[in-house]
Amino acid sequence: MELTKLGLYIERAERRNSELKYGFDDVRGISNAKEIQATKANISERSFVRFQIVEPNEFVFNRRTTRMGDKLGLGYNNIGTTFIVTEDYVVFRIKDETVLLPDYLNIFFRRPEFDRYARWDSWGSATEFFNWEEMCDVPIKIPPLEIQRKVVAVYNAMLANQRAYESGLEDLKLTCDAYVERLRREMTHTAIGEYIQQSDERNGRGITVESVRGLAVSKAMIDTKANMDGVSLKNYKVVPPKHIAYVPDTSRRGDKISLGFNGTDETYLVSSISTVFSTDSEQLLPEFLMLFFTRSEFDRYARFHSWGSAREAFSWDDMREVKIPIPDITVQQSIVNIYNAYLTRREINEKMKAQIKDICPILIKGSLEEASA
Repeated sequence: MELTKLGLYIERAERRNSELKYGFDDVRGISNAKEIQATKANISERSFVRFQIVEPNEFVFNRRTTRMGDKLGLGYNNIGTTFIVTEDYVVFRIKDETVLLPDYLNIFFRRPEFDRYARWDSWGSATEFFNWEEMCDVPIKIPPLEIQRKVVAVYNAMLANQRAYESGLEDLKLTCDAYVERLRREMTHTAIGEYIQQSDERNGRGITVESVRGLAVSKAMIDTKANMDGVSLKNYKVVPPKHIAYVPDTSRRGDKISLGFNGTDETYLVSSISTVFSTDSEQLLPEFLMLFFTRSEFDRYARFHSWGSAREAFSWDDMREVKIPIPDITVQQSIVNIYNAYLTRREINEKMKAQIKDICPILIKGSLEEASA
């Protein structure tokens, strides 16, 4: 089994959407995780005439490798429908599927080794590109078709299992959302001010930089993205377990409020500009309150009620005025239990995705070893 060039087995598929058969709802983007996704670009004023058509079993990639996290944005159309992508992308297909299976090539592309190769072989000055010529020069060993089929079967079985699990996960989320929506429609809304207490404890405990967290618009506490070299933590605010923190400034965060809940047993630190608070857990569970904070309606409410000139802020007084339905604590706990089950299953789902990603290089290596045996 010889090392050969990928270009011998692939060809470009250049079809423009000149007849406008496909429109706004058919536009897709690609991610550096090698996934087809809804486009994030503003296409409201774009003409789709020059957009490219991507048929099932075809590949599409973004030539630009800078600003992509050292990865190549690439997607494989195994979603069963035809879609269109911007003319800046490159679309290609396999010439002869009796020699190289597109599903096998998809596994090949999903290895971190391929991303490292693509980044190394990119060219340019301010912007670097991995062009069609470079794609054709990718070195590859192709095992017999029978071995390819075995590898694809293993990968697709794992993928089907993960997607079935993910489908059940969304059903659980919908159940929780429906319960909350029912409360929102049927119960009297009460201001949360009398159920929450602000906390202004500073870092006098000597908590280290490893405990510093950022607050995301996705309503999560995340590892800080700030450069903490030489930064004093004395004025950072302490976020004990079961506490919520948010950034009052809403003017530079995409019309969303950055907020997070410490649902762990650890104590964290957040920037001094953040507001930290807890709830009276005998009357309002913090997890139940977070269900309302994660809704898009709350982002719109917080943005509308933000005030200021150069910067607009959602103050503590504004937070106290937020109104939600507050049912009996046992009802709250029942809803929270459903939501916690959802979070647990979501975490398992993410681990399953990581396992599928990690197995790609193992599958390719195994197929080559079997072919050489």
